[in-house]
Amino acid sequence: MHKIAARTIDWKAIREDFPILREQANGHPLIYFDSAATSQKPRPVIEALHRYYEHENANVHRGLHVLSSRATEAYEKARQRTAEYIGAASADEIVFTRGTTESINLVAQAWGGKFIREGDVILLTVMEHHSNLVPWQLLAERTGARLRFVPVLDDGTLDLEQIPSLLTPEVKLFAFTHISNSLGTINPIAELCARAHAVGALTLVDAAQSAGHMAINVQELRCDFLAFSGHKMCGPTGIGALYGRAEVLESTPPWHGGGEMIVSVALEKSTFKKAPHRFEAGTPNIAGAIGLAAAVDYIEQIGRPVIFEHDSQLARYAADRLTELSGTRVFGPTEERGALVGFVMDAAHPHDLTTFADQYGLALRGGHHCNQPLMRRFGVSGTTRASFYFYNTTEEIDRMIEIFHAAVRFFS
Repeated sequence: MHKIAARTIDWKAIREDFPILREQANGHPLIYFDSAATSQKPRPVIEALHRYYEHENANVHRGLHVLSSRATEAYEKARQRTAEYIGAASADEIVFTRGTTESINLVAQAWGGKFIREGDVILLTVMEHHSNLVPWQLLAERTGARLRFVPVLDDGTLDLEQIPSLLTPEVKLFAFTHISNSLGTINPIAELCARAHAVGALTLVDAAQSAGHMAINVQELRCDFLAFSGHKMCGPTGIGALYGRAEVLESTPPWHGGGEMIVSVALEKSTFKKAPHRFEAGTPNIAGAIGLAAAVDYIEQIGRPVIFEHDSQLARYAADRLTELSGTRVFGPTEERGALVGFVMDAAHPHDLTTFADQYGLALRGGHHCNQPLMRRFGVSGTTRASFYFYNTTEEIDRMIEIFHAAVRFFS
């Protein structure tokens, strides 16, 4: 991997670490603007997976032979590395999951199943991804709890003036996204956590769109839960993490039952391990955790502050250039935004536009982005989304605008 100093970053050299960026798509050089859905993987992550399967492959924790010891050591080092990455107080506060969706479902079913009762309120926002909405709907149906929602203003930010009337003592959990996956809005999560704690509510942060782009310290944020996915931050698919504050995890019962998460099993009753192993029944995604740690190392060598600045500049540049296209409506904040831009064009439906762009090698995403309530809030069925990462360039954005001009001519 390229050794990169924070002040002398060679972004073109970084691109060379991503083999897939040399691919052709429909006879054109690939332009990958879909990193909010899944990021591409650098060679060090690919090599870490290869090395594990070639030299360390065995099940963890339950073997006494050398390969099991190697696998266990690598797996638990990955947990420690992940804890350091988000500023957790201990590796025991990190539960490996399949990703953000499974992490939130774990909290909803295990913690929520124990602590949420009829009449309790779960506070969410209108901009939540379905992964941070549907699990709470299911919990409310089972328990008789009620859902409330913080509205979204026309500029794509939360209507914080509504917080005092919504965040009342009946609220037991306030769950919200860090960065909107459709708007790019960066929410003030430290402030939201403080407000929630003031009324005795716990907090859950969906960090799927932020964990790979900006520095996060859960102790400074004072959140109770935080969830993110490895595949959106240069890691493998099928791996992610749930951070839970130690006291909260310790009070939460198991979710899945099976091997590994037990201390002892009798025919009638079992006793369970302490967190985090209580929540990791069966054989975990060992290779995925090792790949996630490799992704963390890769990102940290570049530096998240400079990644955030680079990605935000790309998003602002793209939003500005899109205004050149008549009949184009860009959503989200006009100033600071995350690494994406969502928009609609009068000339073509988002699905048609993304299909057209694909013929020129441009990978975008069109649709509701698992944000159907948010789309209805803005009166659209879906948007086209271009999302960026540190391996993208302004030249690629310029090419995107050229393709959109061609799309306007074609559909007109």
